Amino acid sequence: MAKKDVRKYKIKTGVVHQGNAAILLKNKSKFPDESVDLIITSPPYADKRKKFYGSVHPSEYVDWFLPIGKELLRILKPNGSFVLNIKEHARNGERETYVIELILALKKQGWFWVEEYCWYKKNSYPGKWPNRFRDSWERCLHFTKERSFKMYQNAVKVPIGDWASKRFKSMSEKDFNRHISSTNGTLGRNVSNWLNRKKVYPHNVVVFEEEHYVSNVLEFATVCTNKNHSAVFPLELPTWFFKLFTRKGDVVLDPFIGSGTTAYAALAMGRRFIGVELNEEYVNQVNKQIELMSGVPN
Repeated sequence: MAKKDVRKYKIKTGVVHQGNAAILLKNKSKFPDESVDLIITSPPYADKRKKFYGSVHPSEYVDWFLPIGKELLRILKPNGSFVLNIKEHARNGERETYVIELILALKKQGWFWVEEYCWYKKNSYPGKWPNRFRDSWERCLHFTKERSFKMYQNAVKVPIGDWASKRFKSMSEKDFNRHISSTNGTLGRNVSNWLNRKKVYPHNVVVFEEEHYVSNVLEFATVCTNKNHSAVFPLELPTWFFKLFTRKGDVVLDPFIGSGTTAYAALAMGRRFIGVELNEEYVNQVNKQIELMSGVPN
């Protein structure tokens, strides 16, 4: 009988490594093959965060990220997920294309691009430029290694809401049958299926014929106190993806952990974490906070 290889699933968690992700992730003793259940991160965007991370030009962004993507592909478990929070910006009156180019390059690298979640920043300040308005959303791109992966959709169900009680007060005969549109479209509904449900899959505020439909739009407020970091995503963002793609005890990795939001969410949710951060000041700050939260010297 062949000896079972358990070494590849061993990884030291609860630590943030200081250094360049492109270099550190190659270290197989710290980041073994197939050892992480979820990777979630927001890397420096092109020409952004220059003060702390230097700058990557949009034309060089794909070449800069692909070596990192290669290591993440190695480190992620076969049934795991990779969530990439990123948004291209405008330059000289038009949108940059490096995010689109990166998606295509990651697909060629071996990643499956499963979904694109839209993080709607519901407290975004209004604003405009001569040819556009302020961004109020960012991409959360979902990649996997295989077409079959861990996903716990029931974990992100939400209360059905007040609309249901109002809608079910006056039901007609057609509400108990599957409705097909006059154009023979694929959209069908049977309103009676919603009776007695307490929770439903996440939805946004869009209502179609008085029904709420499942949505991949995530509504979370931005962080108003930046914790001395130039771009902090809210605690709710990693928490939501933890629920969707992991169970308690699973390992999550953030190779650009910044001010530590992923680590704090992991501790609160009973997940194990490992992080990488280039900026030494942020690493010290995160490790101190982790020590306070866990009650164990780091």
